[in-house]
Amino acid sequence: MATVMQKIKDIEDEMAKTQKNKATAHHLGLLKAKLAKLRRELLTPTTKGGGGAGEGFDVTKSGDARVGLVGFPSVGKSTLLNKLTGTFSEVASYEFTTLTCIPGVITYRGAKIQLLDLPGIIEGAKDGKGRGRQVISTARTCNCILIVLDAIKPITHKRLIEKELEGFGIRLNKEPPNLTFRKKDKGGINFTTTVANTHLDLETVKAICSEYRIHNADITLRFDATADDLIDVIEGSRIYTPCIYVVNKVDQITVEELEILDKLPHYCPVSAHLEWNLDGLLDKIWEYLDLTRIYTKPKGMNPDYEDPVILSSKKRTVEDFCTRIHKDMLKQFKYALVWGSSVKHKPQRVGKEHELEDEDVVQIIKKV
Repeated sequence: MATVMQKIKDIEDEMAKTQKNKATAHHLGLLKAKLAKLRRELLTPTTKGGGGAGEGFDVTKSGDARVGLVGFPSVGKSTLLNKLTGTFSEVASYEFTTLTCIPGVITYRGAKIQLLDLPGIIEGAKDGKGRGRQVISTARTCNCILIVLDAIKPITHKRLIEKELEGFGIRLNKEPPNLTFRKKDKGGINFTTTVANTHLDLETVKAICSEYRIHNADITLRFDATADDLIDVIEGSRIYTPCIYVVNKVDQITVEELEILDKLPHYCPVSAHLEWNLDGLLDKIWEYLDLTRIYTKPKGMNPDYEDPVILSSKKRTVEDFCTRIHKDMLKQFKYALVWGSSVKHKPQRVGKEHELEDEDVVQIIKKV
């Protein structure tokens, strides 16, 4: 472990000393690729007894979505969990009160949202310090991350936590890079771009690919990609997660300081202790989870508005709806009747590929 840590430090030191310009672009790209490989090696050890492949805490996934509370010790994560879910997570004024992962459940707009209070991470978590590997591995399983910050501590803590999560392959509030990477058997590296590119050239691309022992591939860029974007696609293990910066203890700062914080993107001010703006936080969590509620209507009965079927906005076809209810339902599926904003007529007969909208009502007609 120490040798990998030393290699990481050596590369980071070299990158810090290297001036960023066109002449050094391919060298920096190569260093970034080496760094990404070493981080992967550190956090997913191949040797036995190395703590497992980045194992998280043993918390069974439940509900319709999972939200993780991440932050440095003593920022108020446990108080937030207690107030939002009624789950007891020990609260104290000293650091590292929570030593394991405490789950709680919020029922909001008909959806059951699992909230995880993760132990406070420390700087260097991405390199395996403290319980960093477990904390960040569990964060990777979340549909949304809440980075909890203390309003009376330096805002630079935000960047430190981002760096720890990014080091473990979690990309916050980002879309996957719009580039195509396809390995092939022969023909060398074929690099094409459909836009003006200021970061990558063929030499840099070849240097990065060669670090991964890839000598034949087609790479097409559709935006001004960086070396980091290309490495993310080659690594293939990146998680793209929405993130809300929850600034806690705003009751202890001035209005002027609050106005400065208000300029932060993806930000939500709260006071967990005084229960200020918890409804606003729940609304924002709902917005960032981007869930779709579908109500069921049994034949000859009124729709069930109490217990919606919750779908991801990225997977919300009638087929996804059927699979969510029961995996065998599709075998008997004939067609569906839909009421709501996704159809012109009320009801409208649709097939299983039809995309549903939030608060649609669906009745499944089975084969006789």
